Formats: sequence, structure tokens, C-alpha cells
Amino acid sequence: MPLHRTIRVTKSFTFEMAHALLGYDGDCRNIHGHSYKLHVTLRGQPLHQPGHPNDGMVMDFKHLKKLVKTIVLDIYDHALVLNEATPATVVAELAKHYEKLVTLPFQPTCENLVLEFVGKIQGGLPESVELYEVELFETATSKAVWCAGDKD
Repeated sequence: MPLHRTIRVTKSFTFEMAHALLGYDGDCRNIHGHSYKLHVTLRGQPLHQPGHPNDGMVMDFKHLKKLVKTIVLDIYDHALVLNEATPATVVAELAKHYEKLVTLPFQPTCENLVLEFVGKIQGGLPESVELYEVELFETATSKAVWCAGDKD
């Protein structure tokens, strides 16, 4: 039986981010921060082109790092993230004092953030590579996971 050549590769990232959950009935309604860990797993077949700089790679890790840095880390690292339904006066006052304030059209939960990141990452990948799984750890013991094989 021939060996299949499909490989999964994962790159991990860390970032710090604060958020608040508008209207939530617990402590997370208050502005608070987390040390997030993001694991991005790709699936594909290693390039088989002897002499090519990426021979033997599904995707060069440096290209994946640059993609995630541009579309996730540069935006969310050390940012305060709020639901855009937060009262405009509150957002305006915070914006006067803080440089990285991000408002989103949804509640900035771990689950919604992982879906946001999936959409952005998928749009930046080459056709030969599939986004297989994205894990977002909000704390050391809490995470949200998106997997390409899951059914809606």
C-alpha cells in the first residue's frame, strides 16, 4: 500500500488582548485581558520539486508567520476589542486615551474571534494549501476550535 503524502503543519502564536462582553451577565462584561495562544494548522502535500527553495514543504513557516502577523497579530495584539454596539460615547472616550481600540460587528468571544481569524487566514493562503484547524486559547484551560472537517 503506497504511503499517502498529506501532511498537517502547525504554527503557534501568542498575543495579549483585552475585551469586554457587552450585556453579558457575568464578570466578562468588564474590560479584562487574556494571554491568547493561536495554533494554525494547514493540510497539504509537501512540494516535490528538487532545487526549489520550498522543496519538501507544505508551506514555508515564514510565509504563514507573515500572513498571521499581518491579519491577526498586528490588529489584535495589545488591543482593546469591543462589540460595535457598545455606546458610541464610551467608544469615543476610550479612543481618546487608547491607540489600539478595535470594534467588531459581533461579541468578541473566543468562539467568534476564532471564526473571524479563520475567514481572514483562509483568504491569504495559496490554493495548494488547506486551512485544517484553528485553535484559540483564551486561557490555559479554555479554547475554541474550528476544524475544516466539522459539519455545520
